[in-house]
Amino acid sequence: MAPRLRAAVLPVTRLMFARYLLASIIALASDFALFLLLDRLGLPPVAAACGGYAGGLLVHWAISVRFVFDTGAGPSHGQRLAFIASALLGMGMTMAMVGALSLVGTTPALAKLLSVPVSFLTVYAIRKYGVFARA
Repeated sequence: MAPRLRAAVLPVTRLMFARYLLASIIALASDFALFLLLDRLGLPPVAAACGGYAGGLLVHWAISVRFVFDTGAGPSHGQRLAFIASALLGMGMTMAMVGALSLVGTTPALAKLLSVPVSFLTVYAIRKYGVFARA
């Protein structure tokens, strides 16, 4: 019975990951555009990373609750708080990596790009298995 269940669940899981990946790409585009704008305006790399991440977070939330982790009844207050907490963790990871890599001479844009996979995979796991586990 377990192999049948696994065979039925695997396509849904892959589809959820694909939807999350698409939502993340859209949010990342918003994040990176705002990051580059703030960097060009002269903000320090860590502040620009924070501002970009915050803008991308708003885009990601709007897409996630409607397209990725559809709960049917809409997100609960607890899910909103947990989503924000996971975002703060991702933001902290991003800011730390951008700051550290910038200190060793990496350009801010490259430092931001290098932080993406680390933050993405961590936050996805938290949201899939924690925040929206029942979706």
